[in-house]
Amino acid sequence: MNLIDWVVLFGTIALIVGYGTWKSKGSKNIDGYLLGNNSMPWWSVCLSIMATQASAITFLSTPGQAYEDGMRFLQFYFGLPLAMVLLSITAVPLYHRLKVYTAYEYLETRFDLKVRSLAAFFFLMLRGISVGITIYAPALILSTILGWNINLTTIFIGSLVMIYTVSGGTKAVSLTQKYQLTIIMGGMVWAGYIAFSKLPESISFSDTFSLAGELGKLNLINLSFDLTDRYNIWSGLIGGLFLFLSYFGADQSQVGRYLTGESIKQSRLGLLMNALVKIPMQFFILLLGVLVFTFYQFTASPLFFNPVEVQQLETSVYKKDFETLKTAYVVENKIKKEQSLALVDALHRKNKIDIEAAGKILQDSEKKMAHIKGQARTLMQKNNPLADTNDGNYVFLIFVTKHLPTGVVGLLIAIIFLASMGSTASGLNSLASTTVVDFYKRLFKKQKNDSEYVSASRWSTVAWGLFCTIVALYASKLGNLIEAVNILGSLFYGS
Repeated sequence: MNLIDWVVLFGTIALIVGYGTWKSKGSKNIDGYLLGNNSMPWWSVCLSIMATQASAITFLSTPGQAYEDGMRFLQFYFGLPLAMVLLSITAVPLYHRLKVYTAYEYLETRFDLKVRSLAAFFFLMLRGISVGITIYAPALILSTILGWNINLTTIFIGSLVMIYTVSGGTKAVSLTQKYQLTIIMGGMVWAGYIAFSKLPESISFSDTFSLAGELGKLNLINLSFDLTDRYNIWSGLIGGLFLFLSYFGADQSQVGRYLTGESIKQSRLGLLMNALVKIPMQFFILLLGVLVFTFYQFTASPLFFNPVEVQQLETSVYKKDFETLKTAYVVENKIKKEQSLALVDALHRKNKIDIEAAGKILQDSEKKMAHIKGQARTLMQKNNPLADTNDGNYVFLIFVTKHLPTGVVGLLIAIIFLASMGSTASGLNSLASTTVVDFYKRLFKKQKNDSEYVSASRWSTVAWGLFCTIVALYASKLGNLIEAVNILGSLFYGS
């Protein structure tokens, strides 16, 4: 990164943080701090909901997921529209009618205080750990690109988000998220265009997807009912339905977003529009990963995308073994490029025999490259048993830093930061509101004035910010981050 990238990066971040702090300063009552005075229109509710979901993990790991495993991850979201319809009928009018601050207040009226407190405690544990992972993602970026100490980077990012979350509460989160998401999606579209523009001139847009389809990356729908297969249409419709019912119906990080709606209608519209927009957004992000995959069919891909682990291996006793693997990988990269061009040519000529022949050679080459990469992982683990051998989190990051033009690199890095800040701020705000409303106000200080509850909310935000930052310091061994967050959620959301 050069000076222009740094200016774009820190200028974008400073603008968003400064705007959120300025526009939301002075929240004096608990309604304003935790619910934004119930003043948000449906489009603001929708953008806030989407930005809360779309953390840095979404934009960092999802393209890598498509690069390695194709488009089938999209099936995970097929239960989302059904969940949004059910919650619009049931949860939204219920929460508005009861005028609750958190989802868990309802549980006391329906059951008792013990159930409310237990559910609130489960949420605090789940969201505290999840927010820690979302803080870790951008810290991973800066430490990888710049060689900074990842612990200090993590502390820096956690502190940055706390500034405007503590200052303005829910209103600050909602005000900044709509701009964050706009910048994020614009930047991702730009990255996709650049990835396509860097392909050989003979490769058309349709050729890109024809090639990816022949190599099994457009595996969008899987109708087989296989309990050992993580992503198929049934896991999305059944598992996804209940996961999203739990996430949007009982997770305060999302309930808090649509409780800010100025009416039941506005909250419902926000949820339903989220259902309409979320799947296309995830489709595009996965498609970006497929574009990056196609790009690396014609441009030599690194043996391993994590530069930190590669550097450690290159200075270890296994250096010669690693050099041998790199040489073999270079050979396969050349074969991959030649056969990719041959496959595209065969597709143009619609010659089935040549298509099958080139496709077979390409698939064999992919298997050999995967085998070489597996050997490299083995060397990394021999050199360091705690090595991070998951490559998916680094694919999009390395593409951005190595192949995008000056200025765009800074913008894309800023985008990943903004995504992390948006979802982290929502998480911290929901942790603070649950702590204050469901424990502090309910169990300890029932008759305090609003200013004292707002003060307690600010201190709770700081405390949870520290907790989540500590979690982030230990988040490096979770594999692909987008999968780790979903698996973590599934452990808690059942109850």
